[in-house]
Amino acid sequence: MIDEGVIKFESRWRKSPPVDDASLPELICWRRPLYATKLIGHYEEPDVGFGNLSARAETPGQFVISGTQTGHLPELGPEHFALVTGYDIDRNVVASRGATEASSESMTHASIYELDDEIRAVVHVHSEELWVGLKDSLPATRGDVAYGTPQMAREFSRLYRESDFATTGVAVMTGHENGLVSTGRTVQEAAERILSVLKAFLQNVPE
Repeated sequence: MIDEGVIKFESRWRKSPPVDDASLPELICWRRPLYATKLIGHYEEPDVGFGNLSARAETPGQFVISGTQTGHLPELGPEHFALVTGYDIDRNVVASRGATEASSESMTHASIYELDDEIRAVVHVHSEELWVGLKDSLPATRGDVAYGTPQMAREFSRLYRESDFATTGVAVMTGHENGLVSTGRTVQEAAERILSVLKAFLQNVPE
């Protein structure tokens, strides 16, 4: 069963004018190939969007992330992003502002930014092919840990210490059906990492 699109943290969202941040042009640009390759998109059943991306904001401790339920949109604008202004992983709280509410994966993104100051962007995608085919070869979270929870935050911390996730920047979310994440020093690097994984995987699939 697809577990996606449900906000599992306490969301303290303040509706405000669209986000204005230097990271937006790159986020909007690199979402396009992710959408084109169906790594970001929409499930008809259940009726939910999937996939999101974020980048550290100009203000330290904050990040810009695509809004909840925007996966079905072929093109995003500033009005489709939220600025996460604060979070408390232990209390499971995310504060954000913008014209749309922050993604249900915001807690996962926050936990990854906590790992290393060098991580400047995070991409979360869905691909049944990659999830099934690579969860035994890529760094992977434990199967009993759900997305968007404090437990997932701690799980990424473990993965960063105990696997090569820190160097490869790509991991499978075993407990989140079809979910994968990639990281980078830029949005471009984070997006290209998962796009390269997809390309290499498809090249090795028997015809």
